[in-house]
Amino acid sequence: MEHLDQIAPLIAASINAGTPLLLAAMGLLINERAGVLNLGAEGMMLVSAIIGFAVNYGTHSPMLGFLAGAATGMLMAVLFSWLTLMLATNQVATGLALSIFGAGLSAFIGQRYVGYALPSVSSHIPLLGDLPFVGRALFSQHWMSYFALALCAAIAWFLYASRAGLVLRSIGESPESAHALGYPVRTIRFMALLFGGACCGLAGAYMSTVYTPMWAEGLVSGRGWIALALTAFATWRPARVLLGALLFGSVTILQFSLQGMGVEIPSQILSMLPYVATIVVLAIISRNPDWIRLNMPASLGKPFRPGAA
Repeated sequence: MEHLDQIAPLIAASINAGTPLLLAAMGLLINERAGVLNLGAEGMMLVSAIIGFAVNYGTHSPMLGFLAGAATGMLMAVLFSWLTLMLATNQVATGLALSIFGAGLSAFIGQRYVGYALPSVSSHIPLLGDLPFVGRALFSQHWMSYFALALCAAIAWFLYASRAGLVLRSIGESPESAHALGYPVRTIRFMALLFGGACCGLAGAYMSTVYTPMWAEGLVSGRGWIALALTAFATWRPARVLLGALLFGSVTILQFSLQGMGVEIPSQILSMLPYVATIVVLAIISRNPDWIRLNMPASLGKPFRPGAA
C-alpha cells in the first residue's frame, strides 16, 4: 500500500505534464489531416502563455486567461493562414519564422512579468477524488486535463464517424479532387488552422497558469516541437496521440523523480530525457519510411492553388 501511495502522485504528475502536449498535438493533428504543416507551434504556445498569464494575473480569472490564450493562438494562426493559404508561401519556412517571431514577441511582452507568480490551483473531484489510489492518480487533475481527454475523443469521432471529418481527410489526401467536387479547400484549411491555433493557445496558457503558474522567458521549453513530433509518432491517429502525450509526460516527470530519489546523474542530463526520447522515437519511426508514407496525409506541406487545380 505504501508503494501505491508513492506511485499515485507520479501518475497524476504525468497526466499534468502530458496535458499541454495533448492539447497542442490534437490541434496540430487537425492541421496536418487537412494537409497543412505548421512548425510554428512553439512560438504560438509561447505568446499564448504570456498573454494567458498576463490576463489571469490582471483579472484574477483563470477562465479569462485560457480564453485569452486561445484567442492569441487563433490570431497567430490567422497570420500563418494568410501567408501560406493566400500567398502560398512555403509552409516549413513560414512555420519556422512564426516560431522565432513568437519566441521574441513573448520575451518582449513578458519582461514586466518575469518572476511574477499565480496562486497554485488544487483540483479535486468530490467522491471520486476520495477513492484510494485511483482518486489521487486520476481524479485530482485540473479540469483542463479532462477537457483535453474529451477533446481527444471528440476529434476521433469527428475524423472517423462524421461526414465533415471525411471531407477534412480527403482534403489532406487530395485537395485538387476535393476542389473539383466543390469543397472550399482554402476555407476548410483555414478553419482547421484556427482550431489548431486555439489548441496551441490553450496549451500555452495551461503551461503558464497551471503547470508552472509563473512567467519566465522560454517557459514552453520545446514542448511545441515535441507536440509536432507526437503527431508523426502517433501516425496521425488521436488515440495514439493520447498515449504518446502520456508517455512523454511520464518521461518529463521521471527526471524529477530520479532527482528526488538522489540518483547521482547530472541534472542537465536528466533535463535532456524528454528530448532524447523524442529523437529516439523519431529515429525508430524513420527506419520504416513506407509505413510513414502509408499513414501520412498525401498533400501534407504542399500548397494548394485553385487556379492550378
